[in-house]
Amino acid sequence: MDDLAQSVADIAREAGQLAMARFRTDFARWEKVPGNPVCEVDLAVDRMLRERLSVLLPDAGWLSEETADNSDRLAHRRIWVVDPIDGTRDYIRGRAGWAVSVALVEDGRPVIGVLDAPVRDEVWQASAGRGATLNGRPLVASRRDEFAGARVPTDALPKADRDLTMVEKPNSIALRMAMVADDRADLVATLRWGNEWDIAAAALIATEAGGMVTDALGADLAFNKPDPCAFGVITSSRGIHPAALERLSARAQSVMGPPKSS
Repeated sequence: MDDLAQSVADIAREAGQLAMARFRTDFARWEKVPGNPVCEVDLAVDRMLRERLSVLLPDAGWLSEETADNSDRLAHRRIWVVDPIDGTRDYIRGRAGWAVSVALVEDGRPVIGVLDAPVRDEVWQASAGRGATLNGRPLVASRRDEFAGARVPTDALPKADRDLTMVEKPNSIALRMAMVADDRADLVATLRWGNEWDIAAAALIATEAGGMVTDALGADLAFNKPDPCAFGVITSSRGIHPAALERLSARAQSVMGPPKSS
């Protein structure tokens, strides 16, 4: 698995450099739906990753934000779960909060996860049962056990959460989750339907570093589902995860509707 994980990291690094070659240049961009931006670089990186990763593991299926989904992937025990540029909004705006996100999922669980964030000079890696690293340095997740004062990557806090502490918020949800893995944040929470490709790699990185990751209702995450969505994500230190669920459960129940693909 070590050789395979390194090969995945090498390919993700090439993808990051492909994106960097067009970063802060003139490229086509549009919205898939209102509020959901995409650009031609997303598609170029997606094509490159699919070509390279498919050669690496020809028997693996494919799930990516920028590729039309195909139910054939459900027949595969192993599947690549990819977001070619997680944090496209920051990429388009010339900001640093984006990353190439690649996960290998086996039997519904991530076994390899890589985030390559070239503007930040950060390479996050994890393999199931072998820990997580940032630029080769072993990661130890937040060990906070007191909910009040917990560091949250956000631009603003609602009144009910003013006992928490704001820290830097990259646009990439994967990078925000990784911040918990590196003890830069204590809690990342979303209360909406999201996609497997947004969180697969980061979920493994956070858990391998010692953090805890569930959906917004506290259920374990599963991947390569027929409808590849999850209702929210809560990534935190193990010590505050129960308090986070208690704080957020009523809000989650009040806003939870059907998956956006329904």
